[in-house]
Amino acid sequence: MENTRSAGILMPISALPGDGGIGTLGTSAYRFVDFLSKAKMSIWQILPLVPTNYGDSPYQSCSSLALNYYFIDLPTLVEQGLLMQEDVDNADLGGSGRRVDYGKLFNNKISLLRKAFARFDREQEDFRRFVKKGEYSDFAIFMSIKSRFNHVSWKEWPEPYRTYDAKVIKQYVKDNLDDIEFWHFTQYIFLGQWTKLKQYAKKKHILIMGDMPLYIAEDSVEFWKYGKELFQVDENNNPVVVAGVPPDCFSADGQLWGNPIYDWEKMQKDGFKWWNNRLKKSLKLFDILRIDHFRGFDRYYAINAGEATARYGVWRDGPKAELFKDKLDWNIVAEDLGTQDESLAQFMREVGYPGMKVLEFAFDGAPDNTHRPTFYTANSVVYTGTHDNMPLKQYIADLSQDQYNTFLRELYNEAHNLVETDFTDLDAVCDTVIRLGFACVSNTFIAPLSDILKLGGEARINEPSTVKTENWSYRFLEGDYDDALAQRLAKLVVQYNRQPKK
Repeated sequence: MENTRSAGILMPISALPGDGGIGTLGTSAYRFVDFLSKAKMSIWQILPLVPTNYGDSPYQSCSSLALNYYFIDLPTLVEQGLLMQEDVDNADLGGSGRRVDYGKLFNNKISLLRKAFARFDREQEDFRRFVKKGEYSDFAIFMSIKSRFNHVSWKEWPEPYRTYDAKVIKQYVKDNLDDIEFWHFTQYIFLGQWTKLKQYAKKKHILIMGDMPLYIAEDSVEFWKYGKELFQVDENNNPVVVAGVPPDCFSADGQLWGNPIYDWEKMQKDGFKWWNNRLKKSLKLFDILRIDHFRGFDRYYAINAGEATARYGVWRDGPKAELFKDKLDWNIVAEDLGTQDESLAQFMREVGYPGMKVLEFAFDGAPDNTHRPTFYTANSVVYTGTHDNMPLKQYIADLSQDQYNTFLRELYNEAHNLVETDFTDLDAVCDTVIRLGFACVSNTFIAPLSDILKLGGEARINEPSTVKTENWSYRFLEGDYDDALAQRLAKLVVQYNRQPKK
């Protein structure tokens, strides 16, 4: 990503159009790659590919490495003879509407995948090698036990399964081989479809930027199996502290995420083996890896388990640059938003990865606001907004009159020497912000598709620290983006020199 100007679009796989209830790795994904290519974009940024869990959030997954079987494309399985068309037609997955219905997917898609597995030749050499390699064995075993006990948290499993025991698990695998191989099958099929999509994107000169959550859920295979090795826990394998961020101007109580926190001292003793494996595997899947809450490697905010809010946490040192000293040339983007201090600034200088700037945050009138384009360097990725922000148009519409006046004044001050400014209405203001993103000095500019389409609050991807059906569920429809839009974007790419050499 160094020394080249590029542009991209944030589009979650889940938000792709199609009639399967959720975006998949099928036709609509290939069409989106075609759209990006016509728009002369270079990057497709997605959200984490891990299975969703509590609150349907990809940042609360049951596994740090497994892949979301909801994204498996069913028409492709029909073409392979693993499903009948009537199987798909008769399953209520939620259709092609604006919202993902995760309940329908849970109740009906998994059963379809089990039908496909029943027709699958599990003796084929490629699949046998895949299972034997064992990269997804922990996940497969965990999901098999979890489904056996009605998908409740592992803390509610009966003994002898609640406490991980190698002898017990060995016997369980022997007795439940078919079911465990089904969960291997979900990963095998996903990877097959993903590899073909990524190869297609590469031919179109599109890089895929993946996303890695820093933390994983307590109800995860890693915490179940490796709790005392990887996390800060008590003698009963309960978290001593949990993750979050402190109070700020957006939240008086802070954000209480509740994820268990790593025991960095233990991890350091084996050279961060678990993290090295996780990072390497992620960069095999993606061309670029965005790491969420990257500042947590420098210092993390620890809240005593059982606290009702994030008000009373404390900052503690993480592994800092030591974890990344042999990875300085890797294609990593550091999500360094949130509390800023000299420790974080020093950490970012040491690793050298591009950080993030957000134009929604830029125009509040504060002279030292580092999101103002005046302060950007080339080694950064600028966004109109992120998956956690209100879409740009709604964000501006919700400002008070004084805030709006300040926003326009500061936007004009930052933009008028770089781009044509137009403040005639909200759409025009949004277009001015987008042009500024294209024009600014940052090597990479990325906008959520909802911002490019100038959609309102209905298109918000996620509202942090809330659990509701509107989170992670918005989908686009066929026709929301078309060749005319691609041509308009392509002109901006060329005008602002964001088309890398091929």
